[in-house]
Amino acid sequence: MGGWALEIGKMALYMTFPVAMFHWFNQPEYFEKWVTDTKRQIYPPENQQHREQIEKCIRIVREQHDNELMKEIEAMEKKEHKLS
Repeated sequence: MGGWALEIGKMALYMTFPVAMFHWFNQPEYFEKWVTDTKRQIYPPENQQHREQIEKCIRIVREQHDNELMKEIEAMEKKEHKLS
């Protein structure tokens, strides 16, 4: 087989490789660049025009819902006055 020198070489490789990879991949500048690039891909910056369109649409839907509720309340009040 290999003998003690081969075993020491394998053990050195087993211990050195993970430590070297940990050191290499955990450099702050690499990590920060990777995180910011990934975050920009997943969550692109907001467009102000799109945001305004969404808010306008939300406002319109809320107004329609409020108008429907007011009509229902008025109809219920008319029924109560007729029954009285």
